[in-house]
Amino acid sequence: MNEQDQFNKLTLLENEVKKVVKGQDNVVREIIICLIAGGHALVEGVPGLGKTLLVRSIAAAINGAFNRIQFTPDLMPSDISGHMMFELKTNTFKVRKGPVFCNLLLADEINRAPAKTQAALLEVMQEQQVSIEGKSFGLKSPFFVLATQNPIEHEGTYPLPKAQLDRFLLNIFINYPDVKDEEEIVKKVTINSIGDKLDVSSIKPVLTVDQVVELQQFAATLKTDDMIINYAVRIVRATRESSGIEIGAGPRGSISLLRASKANALLKRNTFVTPDDVKEVAPAVLRHRIKLTTDLEIEGYKPDDILNDILKDVDAPRT
Repeated sequence: MNEQDQFNKLTLLENEVKKVVKGQDNVVREIIICLIAGGHALVEGVPGLGKTLLVRSIAAAINGAFNRIQFTPDLMPSDISGHMMFELKTNTFKVRKGPVFCNLLLADEINRAPAKTQAALLEVMQEQQVSIEGKSFGLKSPFFVLATQNPIEHEGTYPLPKAQLDRFLLNIFINYPDVKDEEEIVKKVTINSIGDKLDVSSIKPVLTVDQVVELQQFAATLKTDDMIINYAVRIVRATRESSGIEIGAGPRGSISLLRASKANALLKRNTFVTPDDVKEVAPAVLRHRIKLTTDLEIEGYKPDDILNDILKDVDAPRT
């Protein structure tokens, strides 16, 4: 694909997903940014806001393989990665691959499984390979994990440690749609449809998985001025110096901010990264990498409140 084709394909992908996922334009955009940046996303929102529909829509639009894992307290690591089984017909052991062998994986309510199972998925996310009985199996590219958490119910859950949260490129909030969008969602699901099946039949493949990999490679090589790199680093370092933040973002935060900024610029049909590209993705990149002081948490402050102040205080370069 040439440069213009890459821009057009990304626009087609975004518009195609929006046909089905109503009222969540910003979420759709951030998910696509995460996909093109080659990262993984942690989405927080109450049940029933269309997280499964979102991932299935993207999978259909890129003609990729989709799997879903419902995380529960009894879920084992082998339920994710796969296991070796004995086959009576051939009298041999055979590898049964787990649901991670796909292009887009929905890890639903990841905080409901114990730490050992969470770690198994996070290892796959980082290494993009699975070890079963000492043998390694690589995953096909692109491999994108969208993990969800319910921000309200914490009883019987296993919160992800900061070190594991850091593995997610973006932490995305999904909120209720407005009145018109909700009316359209209800109309679409209830008219001529039995039950509440997730219908993605209207989604047409506008990209192949190979073209997604090309877009990821193109985003990685997008022109980034040294001033922009310095700007991203100064934002991240400011999280370590803020009096309201107990633990700031590490160097992986700077790397993630640049990667997401490049994908954001590409989605905006730009061939170079601007300060605005960095500012727009900074909250989603950094909100799960910082810990506020106890005093601010008691007062009801959220990570985004402090990050917005930091973005105002850190001077952007003039381009």
